Amino acid sequence: MTGRRFTVQGTNNSFICAHCGAEILPLQNGSVRNHCPHCLHSLHVDIFPGDRACECRGVMEPVAVENSGKKGWMIVHRCQKCRHVGRNRAALDDPQQPDNWDLIVDLSQLPRL
Repeated sequence: MTGRRFTVQGTNNSFICAHCGAEILPLQNGSVRNHCPHCLHSLHVDIFPGDRACECRGVMEPVAVENSGKKGWMIVHRCQKCRHVGRNRAALDDPQQPDNWDLIVDLSQLPRL
């Protein structure tokens, strides 16, 4: 398989968090936000990052974080509906709504999956 599987076109939109109800603004750095910066929950909407092609639509709970030298902090989510596990880059540098650093630290204290 060749080429990037990530798409940004038409997916960097504001949304209401399905877990805490916060209004979430689009990222300002050209990437796509797929989780709430306040509670770090997400929705299971992608098959490949940014495609919004998954029909599950379950709430993705943050269960861990990983630090990748190349990508930085990655939030690990598990779907509460189908149990799929996915990773998403933390948006700590977003000027409008940075991810909650205290929650990321708390997640780093949990045992690894």
